Amino acid sequence: MSGFNLAEGLPERPERGVYLDNNATTSVAPEVVEAMLPYLTEFYGNPSSMHGFGAQAGRALDLARDRVAAMMGAESAGEIVFTSGGSESDNLGVTGTLRAYPEKRHLITSAVEHPAVLGLCRELESRHGYEVTYLGVDGEGMLDLDELRASLRDDTAVVSVMAANNETGVIFPTEEIGAIVKEHGAVYHVDAVQTAGKLALDVARSTADLVSISGHKIHACKGVGALYVRRGTKLRPLIVGGHQERGRRAGTENVSGLVGLGVACDLSVAHRDDENTRVRGLRDRLTERIVGTVADCRLNGHAERRLPNTANISFDYIEGEGILLLLDRCGVAASSGSACTSGSLEPSHVLKAMGVPFIAAHGSIRFSMSRYNTEADIDYTVEVIPRIVERLRAITPFGKQRQTF
Repeated sequence: MSGFNLAEGLPERPERGVYLDNNATTSVAPEVVEAMLPYLTEFYGNPSSMHGFGAQAGRALDLARDRVAAMMGAESAGEIVFTSGGSESDNLGVTGTLRAYPEKRHLITSAVEHPAVLGLCRELESRHGYEVTYLGVDGEGMLDLDELRASLRDDTAVVSVMAANNETGVIFPTEEIGAIVKEHGAVYHVDAVQTAGKLALDVARSTADLVSISGHKIHACKGVGALYVRRGTKLRPLIVGGHQERGRRAGTENVSGLVGLGVACDLSVAHRDDENTRVRGLRDRLTERIVGTVADCRLNGHAERRLPNTANISFDYIEGEGILLLLDRCGVAASSGSACTSGSLEPSHVLKAMGVPFIAAHGSIRFSMSRYNTEADIDYTVEVIPRIVERLRAITPFGKQRQTF
């Protein structure tokens, strides 16, 4: 492919490139950067200190907690525990519950969870003797609620299910799941990392006891997140040694990052309508034009019950890695699934659980948009994709097409 000019005849590439990997991480909003800077330079006190420098930081932390609580729909800011991000929030929600109920040795999750939950569950099984039930999904990525009902036991401590899948964007019926869980008296944890900022959260009125979010998925910086803990929910800390976060998570808080998280939460509420109208339109424009133009490709996941920014598309007979490399050469950033497993050569565990054929699962690409994307981004991408697919199919031993450009 060294002498191949892929971009010949294409419209001019956007100067900044095209970033379509927002489910992996988002850019930090300018308003977030502006809000963070004073707490990296001038207001650097420890929020636990009693002097004026500490008080400044403490007030900023309180305001950030109020903003996160408002975005999540919590009754009280005291129900928000700040963490280092989605993985820690998930781990605290699941393991913290198990520690609170040591007599219960069973937990339930789905086969398509993020590695932050799946990896933890496998660790709990292999090293700590817990029993884990992994709920399956159908060909559209949807759960079977009857399987959930049949899996609940008297010793089920916690059910941990994502609100929306990070790879396909499929939205789970979290309230229906929660109603079933509550009938059996288990604690219900929801990984809302991908839905925060895209769909409205109303945790106070939900059936969830614990809800995780992550800052860098909503245009805040990396290294900050939160876990909603419903008042009265038992939870034991994972990190001990300090009184911070009401004893639920020790360690001096990342004040500047959490200030930014608070601002990002405000912005996500302000831009939610745009996510569900204009950004959804960009998603559909990309999906329809690719699927309508490229032979032997398919949309993975439920066509309707899907995040407004996410399209996972499989291209038969070629490797996703090759597609991504050529996309990158053309200035387009996308991914083949979760950023936490991008180094793996195995097909996506999500697509495998859905029963997507091997030859298609290996050629799957996730496109995920944000409010900063434009029609020009999408139009450029859908011009590039058919050329890339044709080129790769021409040189792969499994390709249907043998012609070259």
